[in-house]
Amino acid sequence: MHRRRSVLALYSGARCAFCPTFAPNLHGALLPIRVAEALHKTFGPRAILDRVSLSIHRGERIGLVGKNGSGKSTLAKILAGLDEMDSGTLTVRRDTKILYLEQSPHFAPEQTALEVALGGLREWCEARDRHHELTELVQAHSGSELEAAIEKQAHAAAEVERLGGWERVHHAEASLAKLGIANVHASIATLSGGELRRVALARALLAAPDLLILDEPTNHLDLASIEWLENELAERFANAVLLITHDRWLLDRVTTRTLELHDSVLDSYEGGYSEYLEGKAIREEQAERTERNRQNFLRRELEWLRRQPKARSGKQKARIQRAETVNGLARPKYEKAIQLETQTSRTGKSILRLDHLGLRTPEKLLFRGLTLEVQKGDRIGVVGKNGSGKTSLLRCIAGELEPSEGRVVAGKNTKIAYLDQARGGIDPTATIHENVAQTRSEILFGEDSIPVRNYLERFLFDSTAQRKLASALSGGERARVALARLLAEPSNLLLLDEPTNDLDTETLSALEAMLQDFDGCLFVVSHDRWLLDRVTTKTLVLDGAGKIEISPGNYSAYLERCAAKTKIESETKASTPTLKRDETPKKRKALTYAEKLELETILDRIASAEEKVQTLEAKLADPALYARTAGSTQGDDANSATAAFEAAKAELDALLARWETLETKRAEDARID
Repeated sequence: MHRRRSVLALYSGARCAFCPTFAPNLHGALLPIRVAEALHKTFGPRAILDRVSLSIHRGERIGLVGKNGSGKSTLAKILAGLDEMDSGTLTVRRDTKILYLEQSPHFAPEQTALEVALGGLREWCEARDRHHELTELVQAHSGSELEAAIEKQAHAAAEVERLGGWERVHHAEASLAKLGIANVHASIATLSGGELRRVALARALLAAPDLLILDEPTNHLDLASIEWLENELAERFANAVLLITHDRWLLDRVTTRTLELHDSVLDSYEGGYSEYLEGKAIREEQAERTERNRQNFLRRELEWLRRQPKARSGKQKARIQRAETVNGLARPKYEKAIQLETQTSRTGKSILRLDHLGLRTPEKLLFRGLTLEVQKGDRIGVVGKNGSGKTSLLRCIAGELEPSEGRVVAGKNTKIAYLDQARGGIDPTATIHENVAQTRSEILFGEDSIPVRNYLERFLFDSTAQRKLASALSGGERARVALARLLAEPSNLLLLDEPTNDLDTETLSALEAMLQDFDGCLFVVSHDRWLLDRVTTKTLVLDGAGKIEISPGNYSAYLERCAAKTKIESETKASTPTLKRDETPKKRKALTYAEKLELETILDRIASAEEKVQTLEAKLADPALYARTAGSTQGDDANSATAAFEAAKAELDALLARWETLETKRAEDARID
C-alpha cells in the first residue's frame, strides 16, 4: 500500500518512494560496485547534472538514454573517473575494475590489432610472457638448473591456464574477425578511425572489467557485427554494462534497466527499451494528472479567497499560505518534440526500374545483375557488410555514380531526394538559417507558405540557434539541418543513407513515424534494425562478393527466412546417406513407370508452385500488410504470411530438386539406349 501523502507532495508531483516506477532499483543480495550520490555538474550557466544519484550492481545491464546534449557522456565519464564533478560523492568497491570505451581511442602505432586486443588481458599477457621466458631458459640450461627452470615453467603454464588458458589468443582473433578486422596482424598505424574503434571494442570485451561503459559502441559496425556484439553482451559477458546507444533494438535485447537523463535529472525504469517507453508514458501521464489537480486546487482556493472577508482567522491564514505554496511549485517541463513531415509530389505510373544493374571498382566487384521494378508503396531496406556497395547503390540510383553495367530508369514524374551519409551540401561558412533558406524567405509546404524561421523551429532550432555557423554544429545538429534541407522540397522517392546516425531516440521515433506516413517510395541504408523492422516492406541484401538477394518483408522476416533455410539445409544434410570407404555405389536404376508419369506432370506442378510463391511474395511486399499489424505486438498477419511464403518456397525448391533428379535419370536412360 502507498502511504498517504500531504497535499503539497500530491500537487508538487513528488515521487513516492514506494511507487515501483520511480523507486530506486533494489537488488536484494546484489552489492553495488559503483555508487553516485548527489552529483552536480555545470557547463557555464547550464546544469547538466543536478543532484543525480544512482547505483550499479554486479551483472546489471543498464541502458542510458536521453536527448543529444543531455549529458549522457558526461555522466558516463564521471562514473568512469575520467571527468570531474562539481559536487557529490562517488564510491566504488575495492578492487573494482571500470573500463570506458572512448570515442577516439589511441594506441601505440607499432602494435598490431591482435596485440592491442590482448592488451586488455594484462595479467594473462604477463603470465604468457613469463612462460615464454622460462621456455627459453629450459632450452638453454641443463642439469639441476634445467629441473628448476622446468618447475618454474610448469607454474607459469598453470597461471596461464588459471587466467583463461591458451585459447585466449583464438578468442581474441575470433572477436576481431567478428568485428570486421580481417587482418589481425595489421599495424595500428594502417587502420582507419572506425577500425580502431572496433579493435578497442574487442579489447574492452576481452578485458571483462567489473563495469564496462560503452558509449555508442555500434558506430562503424555493420549489421552482422552489431548482432555479434548483441549476443556477446547478452550471452557471454557476465559483468555489469552501462550502455549509451541510439540502437533501440540493442537496448531492448540487452538491457535489464533503463536510465533516462533529461533536464539534468535521472529517472530509472526496470526493463529494456520497450518497458522504458511504457514507463515514460505512465510518468508523463502522472505528471499531467498532478498538474491538473494542482490547477483545480488553485481555482477552488482562489474562489474561496474572493468570497472571504478581509479579517481572517489563523486557520484561514494557513489555508492562504498553503495555496500560495502550491502556486509557487514548479510546473512539469514538457519536452518540445521535433516535427518531421514530408511533401509527396505526384507519382507517375512508372517510378524506378533497375535493369541488370552492376558496379565494379578497381579493387572488387560490388554487385551485378540487380533487376528490380519499384512500385508505389515500396519501402526497401538495403543491408550488408561494410564495403559491400550499399552507398554506391544509392549513388547509382541518384545519378551521382555511373554503373559499370545495366541502367537506372527513373519515371517521368519521379522526383528523388537523397540524404547522403556525409550530410553533404551543407556550407560550413553559412548559418543554419542560410543553409536551409538559401535564396528563399519562406518554405512552400503543401498549400501553406511557412517563414524559414518557423520551419526551422520544427527541427528544434530556435531563433538564436538559427544564427549558428554550420562549422560549429554537433553531429546531431548537422543531421537535423540535413533533414530540414531534404524535407523542404517535395519528392516521391527518398534515398536515405544511414539516416539514424547521430540522432537521439526522440528524433529517431519522429523519423520513423514520418517514413511510415510517407506516400512515396523509399530506399534506406541503415544498421538500425528497429527502424528497418517498422518501415521497410522489402530487403536488399548485398553479400560483398557481387551477389544481391531480394527478400520480401522487413529485416526480421529476412532473418526468419535465413534461419528456416539453414534448418532445411541442416536437415537435408543429416538425412543424406553417406558411403563408407569400402562401400561401392549401387548400380543406377532406370526410370520406373511411376517416375515417368511423375516427370510428365511435374512441370505443371512447378508452374503452380511458382505462381503461389509470386502471389505470397507480392503480399509480403504490400505496405498495407504491415500497416494492419503496426499496432499489434503479435503481428499475426505478417507472421502467417511469412510462414506461408517459406512453406511455398520450400515446396518449390523440393519440386525443382525432384525434377532435376528425374530429368537426369531420363537423360541417362536416353544416352544408354
